[in-house]
Amino acid sequence: MTATLGATPTIVLVGHGMVGQRFLEALAERGLTATHRVVVLCEEPRPAYDRVQLTSYFSGRTPEDLSLTDLRFIEDHGIELYVGDPAESVDREARTVTARSGKVFSYDTLVLATGSYPFVPPVPNKDAEGCFVYRTIEDLLAIEEYAKKARVGAVVGGGLLGLEAAGALKGLGVETHIVEFAPRLMPVQVDEGGGAALLRTVENMGLTVHTGVGTQKIVVGEDGAVTGMKLSDGSELAAGMVVFSAGVRPRDQLARECGLEVGERGGVAVDEQCRTVTDPRVFAIGECALASDGRVYGLVAPGYEQAATAAATIAEDEAAFTGADLSTKLKLLGVDVASFGDAHGTTEDCLDVVYSDSRAGLYKKLVIGKDGTLLGGILVGDADAYGTLRALTGSVPPVSPESLVLPAGAGAPAQLGPSALPDDAIICSCHNVSKGTIRGAVTDHRCTTVPEVKKCTKAGTGCGSCVKVLGQLVTAELEASGIEVDKGLCACFSQTREELYEIVLALRITTYQDLLDRFGRETARGTDGCDICKPAVASIIASLAPTIGASGYVLDGEQAALQETNDHFLANLQKNGSYSVVPRIPGGEITPEKLIVIGEIARDFGLYTKITGGQRIDMFGARVEQLPLIWARLVDAGFESGHAYGKALRTVKSCVGSTWCRYGVQDSVRMAIDLELRYRGLRSPHKLKSAVSGCQRECAEAASKDFGIIATANGWNLYVGGNGGATPRHADLLAQDLSDAELVRLIDRFLMFYIRTADRLERTSTWLERIPGGLDHVRDVVVHDSLGICDELERLMRAHVANYRDEWAETINDPEKLARFVSFVNAPDTPDPVVGFVPERDQIKPDLPLLSIGLRPAEDVLEGSAQR
Repeated sequence: MTATLGATPTIVLVGHGMVGQRFLEALAERGLTATHRVVVLCEEPRPAYDRVQLTSYFSGRTPEDLSLTDLRFIEDHGIELYVGDPAESVDREARTVTARSGKVFSYDTLVLATGSYPFVPPVPNKDAEGCFVYRTIEDLLAIEEYAKKARVGAVVGGGLLGLEAAGALKGLGVETHIVEFAPRLMPVQVDEGGGAALLRTVENMGLTVHTGVGTQKIVVGEDGAVTGMKLSDGSELAAGMVVFSAGVRPRDQLARECGLEVGERGGVAVDEQCRTVTDPRVFAIGECALASDGRVYGLVAPGYEQAATAAATIAEDEAAFTGADLSTKLKLLGVDVASFGDAHGTTEDCLDVVYSDSRAGLYKKLVIGKDGTLLGGILVGDADAYGTLRALTGSVPPVSPESLVLPAGAGAPAQLGPSALPDDAIICSCHNVSKGTIRGAVTDHRCTTVPEVKKCTKAGTGCGSCVKVLGQLVTAELEASGIEVDKGLCACFSQTREELYEIVLALRITTYQDLLDRFGRETARGTDGCDICKPAVASIIASLAPTIGASGYVLDGEQAALQETNDHFLANLQKNGSYSVVPRIPGGEITPEKLIVIGEIARDFGLYTKITGGQRIDMFGARVEQLPLIWARLVDAGFESGHAYGKALRTVKSCVGSTWCRYGVQDSVRMAIDLELRYRGLRSPHKLKSAVSGCQRECAEAASKDFGIIATANGWNLYVGGNGGATPRHADLLAQDLSDAELVRLIDRFLMFYIRTADRLERTSTWLERIPGGLDHVRDVVVHDSLGICDELERLMRAHVANYRDEWAETINDPEKLARFVSFVNAPDTPDPVVGFVPERDQIKPDLPLLSIGLRPAEDVLEGSAQR
């Protein structure tokens, strides 16, 4: 049948993805939905959803959470949306579109937003059972189901989508390999240095990367299902499933069949108004369009701009799409990766400013013109400055280039923040929103929250990479206007973590649910809360347990449900599903008898053993059902939990001190043991590390710890706020020449003041730089008692020390708690078959097969070894 049109002009939109939905919104903004009949033919069984955030489905977001379609919007604007009914053919002469259902729609204007399709290399058996593409929610549902029976998976493609797919497989518990034909990961976005930093980080996460090789054949078994891959270097890779994510191609088949001009490499050819060059009544937008500059844009921001251009042209307004910003910022496998502007330095006579820390997986490069103009850059491992740097692209920054890439504490001047940007700086490239527009949303439209500013300006509603800068700008503008800013912990609580700590302490609140029901936001009361506040409140209750009358045992009652992953089993989960057991060895001091016990346990349970940099002996490879058996033997020998799994004190490292060393001036081993036994089990906003050096030679590296002690001839010097992790920071001297009693008293105060005032997951190094007044304020409070709270801080610590109980011992003596230590609740005696090991260097390692990645020049091998 052919629809009867009457006098109302009709716009038919083919495709309802992100760009198609943005086109509908642009039509509505211009009033065209009131003057036109709008028909949408959608191929997928669901309306438009956020494909950029597709991988978040594996982190718990539902298809409904990903939806971009407000059905009230569709209804209010009279849009006819046909889901699961794609266009099959177009008759340009008759101006009709025929859908798969057989319905025929006449059009006055036809808009093609058919997007792209995944490129699958033309290799034998590419359609075998166990082969997938990574493009739609339905693809993810299929991958999720098949992964239940696959032990090893391979992803073909190491670009943006490939790394997302690899992250998804890894999250599903599948041993994952990445096969990339180019010599590095993300070859389009990052250069050789950025690719090297990304590779190191990805491999450290337990993924195996094969670069410089292609896929020659998918190997299948007798049942026709995937069993592996044959690579171009002659090697074979065993894999039970394969995900093709090697790029996309424009979906232009419909256009080809109706005679529209397409590019040599695909894409419907359009002019600057997004009209097809063949037919002025037909438009093409998004990934199916070949723009007038000869490019097919595969990012959402250009697609949104094309959608707005097409809607303006239909409304007979002036608009043109002449190109777009290709900047991108993503978090792939938990790693920040960003590129902007002329990232590869193609401009003549440009210079590079590079900061690289291979150990930390950081790589930052800025491309600077000879006149000082910022032309572009690449950020790997730390992309916090992306929003500011991208907005400054094309201008001469007001600070030196090195200050824009050097990390805090590395000698650079104060880094530039978004408040220094001019009002015409583009903050959201997806919707072309400037800083001035964001400020106007706060001052002129009375927006007081980031969600309100998003709704008002659309900033932050695209790829989301600008949300952090958006929040900083909104906060700065509100504070400048004298408006109170919501600094609540999360959507459940309007209070900060510090304020919740005070509430729990003052009112002796012992459960998360009680706190949420009494002090949570109205919208959160009666709910289960969220993943942000649950572990944060659990930590507060645990740190105050003896004072408020709560159980300090993290697996008691409600507390067990609030804990983060490792705390659930009081052990560290490893890459193959096994666990590590880390007994406490205070000060690194251990008797031969205890060494023998550890050796016997490791031998009897077949565990991998390693002496760590924190002066402990770690045992790896324990199955979940073996943990209580191992703990029982350790507890009998006098060991206890080392809390390597918790946000708590990890270790107090030490040198041998004056007892043995001819340079030592104080007994550092004794002090390290005393401090570790005093603060063991202390739950805090983040992990705590300490060290005691017996002299100024600093063999224990105390100046890189959260609290570090260095001996002097007159006593002890106390340093605080150090961090030797991804963002190294040298600790600051808090007090010097302290007696034993003075030292312990100041550490008590410092730790409890930190626990009281820090934000969730905030290390002491970050806290010390954030807290108003910094070190001087902390010294005033902790040393000089400027707030009059030191007696309380000391009392809280005394309560913790007096009530400490070993979590391992508590667990093995409680049959009810032991019931949780099984791989399968419905089959408690069945070990997890996925947990496997292979021999290496007379020990074991996870059964993750090493495969050939091709030969490299000898100097490359040597360089890689040196870096490792």
